[in-house]
Amino acid sequence: MPETRISPDTDRPRQLSGRLQYAYDDDVDPSDVADLLTGRRWLVLTGAGMSTDSGIPDYRGPDQKRRIEPMTIQEFRGSAGARQRYWARSFIGWRNFASARPNAGHLAVTDLQRAGVTGPIITQNVDGLHQAAGSRDVVELHGSLARVICLSCGADLPRTELDARIADANPDFHPTTSEIRPDGDVSLEQIDVDRFVSPRCWRCGEDQLKPDVVFFGEGVVRPIVDHCYQLVADAEALLVLGSSLTVMSGLRFVRRAVARELPVAVWTVGSTRADELGVRRLNAPLSPALGAAAELLQD
Repeated sequence: MPETRISPDTDRPRQLSGRLQYAYDDDVDPSDVADLLTGRRWLVLTGAGMSTDSGIPDYRGPDQKRRIEPMTIQEFRGSAGARQRYWARSFIGWRNFASARPNAGHLAVTDLQRAGVTGPIITQNVDGLHQAAGSRDVVELHGSLARVICLSCGADLPRTELDARIADANPDFHPTTSEIRPDGDVSLEQIDVDRFVSPRCWRCGEDQLKPDVVFFGEGVVRPIVDHCYQLVADAEALLVLGSSLTVMSGLRFVRRAVARELPVAVWTVGSTRADELGVRRLNAPLSPALGAAAELLQD
């Protein structure tokens, strides 16, 4: 049977049983952050803003408008041309994406976890940088670009191995490119896409390979959603870092935490969909102040 997925747009919010005092801080003092985090163990939810200082751009700016239009799962499944375009762009962008390193924010989250201030991490990112920073108990809500699966036969392979296969099939594919995009790919001219040889499954031979990530328009598998709900149920508080919570896949957990009357703090630049839920809002870049706060909490 196919995996049961939960559509981000069908998970309706509960009626809130209580509201926290709303606060919006544009200036973040590390000592204030340390005071906020002291005295309870926080579940952490991270988004694309967590990795921008590692050179991976986010999907939206502070005004929440999309910087690019991502490929949807419907496009990817429905067209061999779309898959060719995806893999051509991804092949060029992958090595830069894979070479990204954890920034001060990732390291701070690891330090907070080691100090017992935070617990498990739910990340909407697909870059593996929390694990690279040494964090444990990381739930990859949207999957990982480091893995590839076949939609036809279910085979899976590390992305590094697929990259070598693609390189062998495209020895002269070196188009001029732009900077890396949020999906880990780049923009390419159609003339370059047309000469790219798409990868096929090493087991069944079909043109149905897909990165093991949740595309736009695709739901998160139910076991992962249920596990994250349990993490919220077990948490004393919820700390959201670098996410505008635009998609329901992350927002649902904030709504659940607010419904349980847990303290919730959302730290990111720009507005979020949680701003009207009575959460504590910190509107500032993450890495510098979070790193300084983590140092204070380790003393």
